[in-house]
Amino acid sequence: MARKKNSRAAQGSGTIRKKTITRNGKDYTYWEARYTEGIDPGTGKQIQRSITGKTQKEVAQKLKAVTTSIDMGTYIAPNKMTVGQWLDIWSAEYLGGVKPKTAESYDCQIRNHIKPALSAIKLEALSAPTIQRFYNRLHQPKEEGGSGLSAKSVDIVHGVLHKALQQAVSIGYIRFNPSDACELPRIERKEIKPLDDDAIASFLEAIHGHKFEIVYLTMLFTGMRRGEICGLTWDCVDLDKGTIQINKQLQNIPGKPGEFRLVSTKNSRGRTITIANTVVDMLKEYKAQQEDMKKHAGPLWEEYGYVFTNEIGNHLSPNTLYHNYKRLVASIGLPDARLHDLRHSYAVAALRAGDDIKTVQGNLGHHAASFTLDVYGHVTDEMKRDSADRMEAYIKAFQSCKGKTKGKTP
Repeated sequence: MARKKNSRAAQGSGTIRKKTITRNGKDYTYWEARYTEGIDPGTGKQIQRSITGKTQKEVAQKLKAVTTSIDMGTYIAPNKMTVGQWLDIWSAEYLGGVKPKTAESYDCQIRNHIKPALSAIKLEALSAPTIQRFYNRLHQPKEEGGSGLSAKSVDIVHGVLHKALQQAVSIGYIRFNPSDACELPRIERKEIKPLDDDAIASFLEAIHGHKFEIVYLTMLFTGMRRGEICGLTWDCVDLDKGTIQINKQLQNIPGKPGEFRLVSTKNSRGRTITIANTVVDMLKEYKAQQEDMKKHAGPLWEEYGYVFTNEIGNHLSPNTLYHNYKRLVASIGLPDARLHDLRHSYAVAALRAGDDIKTVQGNLGHHAASFTLDVYGHVTDEMKRDSADRMEAYIKAFQSCKGKTKGKTP
């Protein structure tokens, strides 16, 4: 029986018809399907949507997919929001829990890379192939028309876009995250370059008597990052127990060169490390020197509790440490050495000294031992070879001893 004209269409039902419109004196023909999305709870009226396409078959397939999703309860109403509009909302409303420098980094990736390529696309129309082409162009060399970004940089862009799209999924703006299906360029891990024994000896000689000598020695013997060393306060140092609690770092305020604030550590996890007796004695001596600095500064001294300070009690700048370090290593013929190499040097020395990978991971503040092993795996390989050599020496010694006793009458 035919449905009466005044009867309401069931939720999910739809009709298809052929339509022709005239624009600028030219006829255009297309197919349209209309379906009932549901009932507006405020007015009690039907909410109807339309789907268009070039052929009846195309529209029928789209209509079937929509009506099925309505029946299964997975339907998401279409919206006209663009990717650019959603990124603006996400940046303004959903990044309150991240560090200022992280938020600044997200904004940089959105402004410089994501928006120029994807901003005008409707959020619900953004597809994996579109994103894949975007990533490919970012990684493509400049001479070939691409942006020439490294694989690591593309991965960073992907991380920002993926987070934003995942939030859109959680809200219900889109059904799934299209960036999940994308392939990223392979990241080639840069070879770490810890200072070898000769370089360390030369470095120790070069910093002797330098105003930052104790700072660099503490970094070398604890593996602390430069932001962590600059943000270290005396209340986190227990010289009686020989421990340092690392729970914050000094970080530049985004958009304000020369201004800093204390924020949580890189992975937001604090850690407590036990330091060598030499480091304890070194810090005790430095603390006594700092007391003399306070007396000499008099009323100019500003007490903030920092371990390493300038002449009036203010924190040191991470950039100042970096530039002084570069001048020092250049003076001993190592201009390419990085300040972060002191951290690598500590890790390698700890592993060679026999520390297990879990202990080194904890002292460095890595999120997982697998990451530490991935970065310093070559050191453990060397340790395995050394172990095999020692076992070989033991076997040879045992065989030699056995040969001497062979043939003797008991």
